Amino acid sequence: MCNLYSLTKGQDAIRGWFDGIDDQAGNLPPMPGIYPDYSAPVVRGGAEGPVLTMMRWGMPSPAFALKGKKTDRGVTNVRNIGSPHWRRWLGPEHRCVVPFTSFSEPHNRPGQPSRPVWFALDEDRPLAFFAGIWTQWTSVRKLKDGETTDNLYGFLTTEANAEVGAVHPKAMPVILTSPEAVQAWLSAETADLPALQQPLPDGTLQVIDPED
Repeated sequence: MCNLYSLTKGQDAIRGWFDGIDDQAGNLPPMPGIYPDYSAPVVRGGAEGPVLTMMRWGMPSPAFALKGKKTDRGVTNVRNIGSPHWRRWLGPEHRCVVPFTSFSEPHNRPGQPSRPVWFALDEDRPLAFFAGIWTQWTSVRKLKDGETTDNLYGFLTTEANAEVGAVHPKAMPVILTSPEAVQAWLSAETADLPALQQPLPDGTLQVIDPED
């Protein structure tokens, strides 16, 4: 599953996908390595339109996954949207999109250490978005911090297309490559979401070098 991605396009590129957006993210530097539990930019719906804001990567874990644990490190990727745990956050008020320029999947080979393989739409790494969900949640993410209340996000996965499947057959993120696809994800009826939880067509992604 995708636990590392990159965003190296600026806020102007993100804003350009929307017909008006409330930018609350501050001054965004390039982010060549975004890992679980990092804060990163996310676009969610607001009362007066889309809002660009910072959230913490990792949705609340299901109760069974927390038995015997003192912290909840969060769930970065969501696959089973039929689960009661995730269904509560599938309405438009909890949907978001996550801007990225490339993402990584682990390449595991027998007898060799795992290595990350990076994917993008092409070598120029144009901006695209993951289809995601978010919520505000109170939990203990790290013992040293104690209980905190955070805006948390994760993104959906689906079956892998040909390019990702050659490296990581189990899954790939749900990727949105046009403003129309972004708006469809943010506004669709909940019953229509399974039809949007689809992989990109084969041939859409390229393997690229890591971003510096």
